[in-house]
Amino acid sequence: MGLALVHGRARAGIRAPEVKVEVHLGGGLPSMSIVGLPEAAVREAKDRVRAAIQCAQYEFPARRITVNLAPADLPKCGGRFDLPIALGILAASGQIPADALRDWEFVGELGLTGELRAVDGALPAALAVADSGRALLVPAANGAEAALASDVSVHTARTLLEVCAMLGGTRALPQAVPPTQREVAVPDLRDVRGQAQARRALEIAAAGGHHLLLVGSPGCGKTLLASRLPGLLPPASEAEALETAAVLSISGRGFDPSAWRTRPFRAPHHTASAIALIGGGGDPRPGEVSLAHQGVLFLDELPEWQRQALEVLREPLESGVVTISRAARQSEFPARFQLVAAMNPCPCGWAGDSSGRCRCSTDAINRYRARISGPLLDRIDLHVEVPRLPPAALRPDAPAGEPSADVAIRVAAARARQLARAGTLNAQLDQSGTDRYCRLAAKDQALLERAIEALHLSARAMHRILRVARTIADLEGADVIATSHLTEALGYRGIPAP
Repeated sequence: MGLALVHGRARAGIRAPEVKVEVHLGGGLPSMSIVGLPEAAVREAKDRVRAAIQCAQYEFPARRITVNLAPADLPKCGGRFDLPIALGILAASGQIPADALRDWEFVGELGLTGELRAVDGALPAALAVADSGRALLVPAANGAEAALASDVSVHTARTLLEVCAMLGGTRALPQAVPPTQREVAVPDLRDVRGQAQARRALEIAAAGGHHLLLVGSPGCGKTLLASRLPGLLPPASEAEALETAAVLSISGRGFDPSAWRTRPFRAPHHTASAIALIGGGGDPRPGEVSLAHQGVLFLDELPEWQRQALEVLREPLESGVVTISRAARQSEFPARFQLVAAMNPCPCGWAGDSSGRCRCSTDAINRYRARISGPLLDRIDLHVEVPRLPPAALRPDAPAGEPSADVAIRVAAARARQLARAGTLNAQLDQSGTDRYCRLAAKDQALLERAIEALHLSARAMHRILRVARTIADLEGADVIATSHLTEALGYRGIPAP
């Protein structure tokens, strides 16, 4: 009788819980069974493992093989357990030293020739292994990604035979090296002509982490403005970048480790479903709101989105987290993003335009805008009208706008003030933080209350106005919120009336 234990890692959201792969060789007719809540891809590992072991010139035991993936109540999916299972069989049959497995964790899918193939979620696995004190071995294709976790020793191999040679002490495996970071070009605010109010709102949104809605006629520059927001944001910290990279690592959509410090900018099409936005599936995967974590989510043509899809944004806009519950599991994904939305003012797109070409009735305009629910609009801090520019403002020799680099300096200074004061951005202040850091003078408080009554705004909207006013004050380097800061914040509230 032979018994071996190999350490591996499962995938559960962006977590990578430890899995102990126990392999037992017993008497009886030759067979192989895998237990421990394996899904189809894991159950099929027995055929891949058998062929890989034989191609590596080892003997596949003609015994009754039982593989237990513990804990038994954790669902196991994918081909990531192929390598630990193969090593467990070889160790239990005495073909490689079992003691050599003690200080290692293994993740990798096996080809029939014994080739190691990449798996998703290598970075979350590396981050989790850092707490165990063991080293991690991954396929060579996952090496650069796993090496982003600086507190763990990550090694790579190309074949099962290389791994066995390392465990036998006859070969050393290379250590994974983090990729060279490359600069990712982002659009510059210099390209935006005119639109002083929209540019100002974009700067405020970047400084305080606020959500923004742009309302204007077709071709007035809404998408142009939205795409410039990432260039105003400061570089992501290492912790922020690792969290974002971990989401991309498990997304199944590809991940470029050389650009892991770049803040994401996601712009899904308006036909996307609620699941595409929020995430889901039988094996839950992150949606667009999580792929935009620590970056920008841009939703163009907002009224054209399905109402059901837009409504799923309510909770993550407040909490910054998405929890997807299924019968067998619950997965949690981070979703701390900045929402920038764009829409036309009416069905034809020309309401309020100086040309007077709009022929939409008031009822038609109201029905069009009613496609966006009040609770969702209530969660968007800045509502800005983007007018159509005269042709003269678009000439090639017209003055260029202020470049992103100059605006980013002011944004960084304002963010530094917020972090020093409250430890978080103004948009993320809770109720007690808003009461403490967004106090108004008596006359300004009275002004705010009158505005709330006149505009029929909610308590949530009032608190968001206060946080925007606090951000405007921070951009000016002011210690207290002045009347001018409050009135500007009030001016950014509410879609223009039809």
